[in-house]
Amino acid sequence: MVVQSMTSTDTRNVEATVRQIGALQEAGCEIVRAAVPDEEAALALKAIRERISLPLVADIHFDHRLALAAMESGADAIRINPGNMKREKLPEVVRAAGERGIPIRVGINAGSLEKDLLDRYGGPVAEALVESALRNVRLLEDLGFTAIKVSLKSSDVPTMIEAYREISRLTDYPLHVGVTEAGTLLNSAVKSAIGIGTLLYEGIGDTIRVSVTGDPVPEVRIAYGILRALNIRAVGPDIIACPTCGRCEIDLLSVAEEVERRVAGMREPLKIAIMGCVVNGPGEAAEADIGIAGGKRAGMLFKKGKPVRKVAEGDLVKALLEELAAMTGRRTL
Repeated sequence: MVVQSMTSTDTRNVEATVRQIGALQEAGCEIVRAAVPDEEAALALKAIRERISLPLVADIHFDHRLALAAMESGADAIRINPGNMKREKLPEVVRAAGERGIPIRVGINAGSLEKDLLDRYGGPVAEALVESALRNVRLLEDLGFTAIKVSLKSSDVPTMIEAYREISRLTDYPLHVGVTEAGTLLNSAVKSAIGIGTLLYEGIGDTIRVSVTGDPVPEVRIAYGILRALNIRAVGPDIIACPTCGRCEIDLLSVAEEVERRVAGMREPLKIAIMGCVVNGPGEAAEADIGIAGGKRAGMLFKKGKPVRKVAEGDLVKALLEELAAMTGRRTL
């Protein structure tokens, strides 16, 4: 299961785009997509491609010339909707992709469905998304091209789930899964966890993208959180923190937020428990690779199920991070 994201920068701004791709890679992104709205953006991909190591997908709509230019600039894959390109120009795109060994993602979106499907089904329902996907896949198959990935995205979670369930029944092509236009961080996390998580739990999906308005780096962290929660991939720390109650006698929120911020770039799959009291704290911390259980203005540091030492509240984060650094072989966190 591969985690993907998309740059939010202007692709024509090479420096900004390369910086953002670097931040995405540091967060764990494994495939990155960039918008190609015009020829300048398509040509900029060459300079971007030379400075990054992640596979680069060019996102293209309508103009076949942009697809050709993007591939010429070194794009590793392209995302198109074959039906919204001039039919007589599609063979050029397919031929160029075939010659370069470049896969094509057929990207169907509820916001840009064909008018005849919207009229027939009365709106962007799951059945319309599936029919659009199959129709566009056939355009490529008729040209002898089968290096295809498919996505059927909707901002409506039930529609997205139904569409992916049906397409997975009808085709064996790899599926890129996501809830499109999911909104800002909290809304996106909720919608993506339900939509992507439901499908992954059912065994549907090959790559995923969480869609967040603004900075895309949090997309990657949410994606890995979904994968960890389903025991699909263990990448990065799994932080267990209690919700706090009247028994908590330390500022657990500050401790949890600081630890979360400091370990954000970790790739090691460690289980970290940050617990606020002696009721569930020792038990949860004991099950983790490392953890703390709070007491009165202090806490007990646990490691691999065994208490290590008592630590003053003000030193809890420092002590936890020092132990984490030692466990991962890092100099510091």
